[in-house]
Amino acid sequence: MSQESFSTFASTHKLLLEKELRDRVNQLTAPPVIKESMLYSLEAGGKRIRPLLLFATLSAFGEDTRKGLQAAAAIEMIHTYSLIHDDLPSMDNDDLRRGKPTNHKVFGDAFAILAGDALLTYSFQLLAETPDDFADASTKLALIKELTKASGAEGMVGGQVADISGEEKDLSLSDLEYIHIHKTGKLLECSVVSGAILAGATEEQIKILAKFAYHLGLAFQIRDDILDLEGVEEIIGKRVGSDEINHKVTYPSLLSLDGAKDALHQHIELAKHQLKTIGLNVEWLEAITNLIETRDH
Repeated sequence: MSQESFSTFASTHKLLLEKELRDRVNQLTAPPVIKESMLYSLEAGGKRIRPLLLFATLSAFGEDTRKGLQAAAAIEMIHTYSLIHDDLPSMDNDDLRRGKPTNHKVFGDAFAILAGDALLTYSFQLLAETPDDFADASTKLALIKELTKASGAEGMVGGQVADISGEEKDLSLSDLEYIHIHKTGKLLECSVVSGAILAGATEEQIKILAKFAYHLGLAFQIRDDILDLEGVEEIIGKRVGSDEINHKVTYPSLLSLDGAKDALHQHIELAKHQLKTIGLNVEWLEAITNLIETRDH
């Protein structure tokens, strides 16, 4: 596989996703300001790792990636809502996100909160409206259940609670892993598993892909922790050193910077090992795994 071919896969699917996001919000019968606030954060860019994982999983099964367009948009809406809320003064109090002023800096706290709420709820509507040609009722229900668990108290929200509660406390490595597995990893896992559900995967295949995503999620967050120390603000699109400012325990603070880099590599290798056991065409999933290990933003 050439880097150029993955770049083509990624850019093509990013364009499809971004059009879907834009069209879906624009068609809403809602006050213009809330649509503007939703689109402001949705269109701020970003890696689109979660949608790409869903498309890459469908591709691994030889499925038409268009099957996952609404599911990918739903997951990206959940991710974007979480970023809007994370940036609020009562949470991380960040001024920049993806190189732009955060949503509440532009629209105010109230509309930022409501934009997040709107993205959260709309995501489940999108899953329910997946065309019948792509998913029957039981498949749609499975997708909704997967996203609900990944984004709620058992997933992303629970991880965020643990993250806030852990500020200015001495956390163990297992405490930190709990935060990362839930705050970041569960939605990444949902992206992979949702692609597998749409592809009609077996339980064993879903189990293997979930293990792959588990290690990928930890690797993703470890790389985030490293970039908070080594990244360039203009490239990563947010303040460097914010974890230290917010007194957050990170992989580098527990393991040292070199130890964090070792842990990152170990989880990347464990993720790749799972892919080797599944017997599918996993070239795009492998490419995304490599991207996560080396990304600069």
